[in-house]
Amino acid sequence: MEKQNLLSFARGEGELDLLIENCMLVNVLSGTIHRASVAVKDGFIVGLESVAKAKKVIDLEGRYLAPGLIDAHVHLESSMVSVPQFARAVVPRGTTCVVTDCHEIANVMGVEGVTYVLSQSKLVPLDVFIMLPSCVPATHLETSGASIGVEELRELVDEPGVIGLGEVMNYPGVISGDPGILSKIAMFEGKPIDGHAPGVRGKDLSAYILAGPDSDHECVDPKEACEKVKKGMYVFIREGSEARNLADLIGAVLSGDSTRFCLCTDDRHPADLLERGHMDSVVRYAIELGLPPVTAIQLATINTASRFGLNDRGAIAPGRIADMIVLDDLDNMDVSMVFKRGKLVGAAYESVFELEFESVAPEPSFHVKEIEESRLKLFAEGGSARAIRVVGGQVVTEIDLIDVVNVGEEFLPDTQADVLKIVVIERHKGTGNIGVGLVRGFGLKKGAIASSVAHDSHNIIAVGASDEDILCAAKRIIELKGGQVVAVNGACRAELPLPIAGLMSDMPLENVSKIQDVLKEEAESLGCLLENPFMAMSFLALPVIPRLKITDMGLVDVDTFSFVPVFF
Repeated sequence: MEKQNLLSFARGEGELDLLIENCMLVNVLSGTIHRASVAVKDGFIVGLESVAKAKKVIDLEGRYLAPGLIDAHVHLESSMVSVPQFARAVVPRGTTCVVTDCHEIANVMGVEGVTYVLSQSKLVPLDVFIMLPSCVPATHLETSGASIGVEELRELVDEPGVIGLGEVMNYPGVISGDPGILSKIAMFEGKPIDGHAPGVRGKDLSAYILAGPDSDHECVDPKEACEKVKKGMYVFIREGSEARNLADLIGAVLSGDSTRFCLCTDDRHPADLLERGHMDSVVRYAIELGLPPVTAIQLATINTASRFGLNDRGAIAPGRIADMIVLDDLDNMDVSMVFKRGKLVGAAYESVFELEFESVAPEPSFHVKEIEESRLKLFAEGGSARAIRVVGGQVVTEIDLIDVVNVGEEFLPDTQADVLKIVVIERHKGTGNIGVGLVRGFGLKKGAIASSVAHDSHNIIAVGASDEDILCAAKRIIELKGGQVVAVNGACRAELPLPIAGLMSDMPLENVSKIQDVLKEEAESLGCLLENPFMAMSFLALPVIPRLKITDMGLVDVDTFSFVPVFF
């Protein structure tokens, strides 16, 4: 039924589907909390007043009622499960809508990957809006499984659920006026265009915004965030599994008008979804950091809805979709019930909806040439070496310079100095490309870890103390056609198959989380120091995040957007 046909119900005539009585309404439009009764018909809110007739009446006895939570920017693939399994995890936590940029699966499978996510999202009581990937491949510095240009975008732009252009990661290209990326941006004029501009300030930022991107989720410094807001951007504050920026940026929100700030997760892994939750945990943390509860909820509801032009949601008001959450405790974001379009879909952190049949995932791309162990060797060609240094809790890295003693000889990992080998093996097109470099921060004393999740092109990435174990782990991933592996002494210790594009499992979230726990325990037994080594490793192949990264083509200095040698 169209909303215009609901006028009589708004006037109090006829029988409602649902009436929620005696609630304390978290009104994100007025910024207040007040007593109300919420009337629902055909999935829409028709009034905030009590009426005589309703098929179902729920008395909240003074508990809080807030809008369903919206994630402003998430890569569903990072949950490592299918879209229905993701929904089963987040909907009972209060998330009723997500905006996703599926450039992970697009970098592997192109248009087919995007349409797969669209088809899966129709199976669940979770609205999934897609920002089409703008940078597939992300850069010319790596080999991806597919390419999405203007023609491919045109093929997808009118698909239901597509609302804008995803994060424009090639910020140097935008700033310098590269015709290729600007032609993609021009297609989406008047629609949301997400940015990705870590550390970009001053005149470069002005040029970037002028070109079209009007949001950013890469801020780590409050001054940078404030400048971006002052120049017209929305700033999405990220609190994910690896990159956590809320504590650093909360001051920027508190310093002025908060309406240009939104909350997002970007990437959240299975254990986090199960233990910490999803957007509920981000809002809870914002409150702990000093943000007033209503403001914190605004950052995860009306602000995000307004940014994306989703004017039918984000608040509890007449004419809006009846996506609502019941909170037993406002400060703790204790979600006891979740309603999607007026129907109960979550209670006591459990889903109360049935998952529809999931379609078979498209075949992942694994075309890898035979790998000889000799391809993994490094020979010292200079007196100094560059090593990627992992920064805990961040996706940025630093550059460590290492003195080389035996110039001209094979350079071996030094576990005492925490200098390990890092390898990226191209897996999509059978090019035979292998990038080999050095990394610090993992702490492995022996063995290797490897994964087919390696942002953004998702080639095979491995870190290890020996070539034998790196090769063992990589070959097992090829056999699995995607996965994560721990190997030691030439044998696999633990593995997680990822048959959906080499990125996601077809198992329930709980199973994936348990296997990941085993992988972490095995990595820890080898000396690993990182809380989440596989996620940290996955970002070391991302050549759009400073400062030193590695792809299948070699070592990349992100500051100069160019290849650099390991030894010099």
